[in-house]
Amino acid sequence: MYIEGAANLSRHVKVVDALNVFPVPDGDTGTNMNLSITSGVKEVKQNIQSDSSKVAAAFAKGLLMGARGNSGVILSQLFRGFSKQVEGKAEISANDLAVAFERGVETAYKAVMKPVEGTILTVAKDAAKQAVKTAKKHDDVVFVMEETLKEAKASLKRTPDLLPVLKEVGVVDSGGQGLVYIYEGFLAVLKGEELSEASTTEELSMDNLVKIEHHNAQSHMATEDIEFGFCTEVMVRIQAEKTRKNPFVETEFREELNEIGDSLLVVSDDDLIKVHIHAEQPGEVLTKAQRYGELINIKIENMREQHTHLLDETKEAYGQGHNNTESTNKKKEKSEFGIVTVAMGDGIANLFKGLGAGVVIEGGQTMNPSTEDIVNAIEEVHAEKVIILPNNGNIIMAAEQAAEVVGEKAVVVPSKTVPQGLAALLSFNPTQGLDVNAGVMKDALSTVKSGQVTFAVRDTNIDGIDIKKDDFMGISEKKIVSSGPDILEVTNQLFKQMIDDESEIVTILQGEDASDEQTKTLVQFIEEEFSDVEVDVHLGNQPLYSYIISVE
Repeated sequence: MYIEGAANLSRHVKVVDALNVFPVPDGDTGTNMNLSITSGVKEVKQNIQSDSSKVAAAFAKGLLMGARGNSGVILSQLFRGFSKQVEGKAEISANDLAVAFERGVETAYKAVMKPVEGTILTVAKDAAKQAVKTAKKHDDVVFVMEETLKEAKASLKRTPDLLPVLKEVGVVDSGGQGLVYIYEGFLAVLKGEELSEASTTEELSMDNLVKIEHHNAQSHMATEDIEFGFCTEVMVRIQAEKTRKNPFVETEFREELNEIGDSLLVVSDDDLIKVHIHAEQPGEVLTKAQRYGELINIKIENMREQHTHLLDETKEAYGQGHNNTESTNKKKEKSEFGIVTVAMGDGIANLFKGLGAGVVIEGGQTMNPSTEDIVNAIEEVHAEKVIILPNNGNIIMAAEQAAEVVGEKAVVVPSKTVPQGLAALLSFNPTQGLDVNAGVMKDALSTVKSGQVTFAVRDTNIDGIDIKKDDFMGISEKKIVSSGPDILEVTNQLFKQMIDDESEIVTILQGEDASDEQTKTLVQFIEEEFSDVEVDVHLGNQPLYSYIISVE
């Protein structure tokens, strides 16, 4: 049941991703849910047995450790409660199933600081209520699941009525849609049916080629020998208006990409281009690919981390004990404090390290680290007390879950942006205790305004602003305040929204697709328009976001 639920979600990941409200290039609800539930299924497959409660427990455990983003964490909580309810039940009756769904909803709501209706929570709640209502009259698991799914779909259709931004954009909730796909898989298994596969010959061909590229004697090399650290896969839907300006020639494109990575594969036909490459700057690959059309499928994985795990598994298989980090940590005395933070872009990572961060997890938009990733980072920092800075609203729940897993020694300072994370870290005082530092660092979050400049992935209208696909957008906190084809004009409008009479310092983090000349022009604008404000510029090298801006 769990396996087919995950498989059906996986078949519709791009559909769920496309439902994200903001047109920014981080619409990854489907991806996060898929990665999370895949971890649950992996745990189930390693614990195949007939006892329903033990299978549910394995699924919940895998989901918990693999949870990514808010959607993944909520999903993990739904099935954490579910597994607790069926604990000790070798077989699950219709009533057991219904009550377990209800217990899952209760657990998920408790895990969310400020539950928002019109989301996956609402869909799960309405479906569970219907399940309980049905189970009181019908002792038939299949019929209860049918009614649960029917109500989940009905609730999903109602989400725009509960969340105005969904109605404004004309979509249903993405997380709720993902849950419906999972429930469809559950029902199919209970009815003995199979849902259709959505695969293509081209995708299978590329997958096979990728497997060949990835399994060339990985266990015979050292992690530090990996020159290009990110496995980057992207699919491009070719657009005529773009190829008229930049004609696509497969051989030339392949040669161009070959200069920035290795293990390169390029497959194309009249409509699609699919790329696989190992690169050090994945954002550069995406930028080059986007010249020919719309990016419709992106996957970026940290191969250094994967390789470390592979070596660990190989050592365990041959009885060679734990990984090097664990062995080193056992010998090394723990420091009093350790800071774990999350960032994309080597420039931003170096800023955090320069301010005292012990471990910087590679991640952020489109690459939300899992609960397990954060737990591993906590262990790696090897400290008596650990402070976690997520720097992204979509990572906070996974960070809090990780802190809960490791116990009292870790606390989360809920930074939602990189500027907030930097401000919090600047206020850290190693002579103070954990609770005092956490309080002071939380207070520091409100002392900074955060802005971002990125590009739109689709046409839309939000808060009265017409947004065209591929135009730049200026975002102040969570609000889009400017949009247009000229990055300088859009960014200057953002500055005007963020800087006021009380502003003293503006920090600009330049992304990998922004030029020094553009940045110089922006600095000149600030100096002319806001003469009393000091400007500080750093090369952040972050992908997708041309500029990240801090105003204090």
